[in-house]
Amino acid sequence: MSMVIRIGTRASQLALAQTQWVIDRISAHYPNITVDLVRIKTKGDKIIDRPLSDIGGKGLFIKEIEEALQRKEIDVAVHSLKDVPAELPDDLYIGVIPERENPYDVLISRDNIALKDLPEGSFIGTSSLRRAAQLLHCRADLNITPLRGNLDTRLRKLDTANIQAIIVAAAGLKRMGLGDKITQYFSADIMLPAIGQGALGLELRRDDEKTRDMLAFLDHYPTRAAVKAERSFLVELGGGCELPVAALAQFDDESIHLDALVANLDGSRIFRDAIVGTADKEGELGTNLARRLVDAGAQQILDEIYGSL
Repeated sequence: MSMVIRIGTRASQLALAQTQWVIDRISAHYPNITVDLVRIKTKGDKIIDRPLSDIGGKGLFIKEIEEALQRKEIDVAVHSLKDVPAELPDDLYIGVIPERENPYDVLISRDNIALKDLPEGSFIGTSSLRRAAQLLHCRADLNITPLRGNLDTRLRKLDTANIQAIIVAAAGLKRMGLGDKITQYFSADIMLPAIGQGALGLELRRDDEKTRDMLAFLDHYPTRAAVKAERSFLVELGGGCELPVAALAQFDDESIHLDALVANLDGSRIFRDAIVGTADKEGELGTNLARRLVDAGAQQILDEIYGSL
């Protein structure tokens, strides 16, 4: 009898596309294994009329999937790592992190107009406090319109709603074969990405070493080290809900360069710094950089935001 692996994911087109990417690689590596895809509707998918920060943050995109994993209804959960909170249930962990896709944010405008050329007062759609804060830091004259829904829904709203542009992750567009819609890639100087953006995380049960060993071929060490540095930054800040914080770690010849920031909601105050260290100290890099920003004054911003949520 052939072995069956059940992989759980959200039912959005993007989630299915990136999970299919994982399935194709498992099937190619293990031709005799059957891989079943299990679609799971999450609370984050059901509530689309309110900002994430109002309903509990991005963790709402994974809770039901994690519960299915704990009940052993699935063997693996595939997540976008930027949607995974800093803290996980004790019996679960991110066991495999494949090679990262492009981590940056992009602008898609109705008339293919770059950010600097958008008319004053233009309405920009984004669901992210992080994106909104950095956007307003560059262009305080723009108007931010909350924009929820799956990627395909947000793309449709660009044509149907009163907005001139939207900001989304490059990775999602590329995974869905929609890279030709991109008007402008944002450099990290303009918009630092979300923690873990562009990376997938395969969540497993801690007691399931067999599945971890089977899927180890998918793990990409440079991506894992970079993401661990970013996520340790978030852990030190106490990040569990959606915050206007950002971090991007880049792996280069056994060293990691980590750039991170904390912003207030209107982008008028940003604390930003960077640190470099060896890849085997990736967790310490994130922790140390978070403490450095807190000491510089970022804690006041975090206290204000936690108090308003």
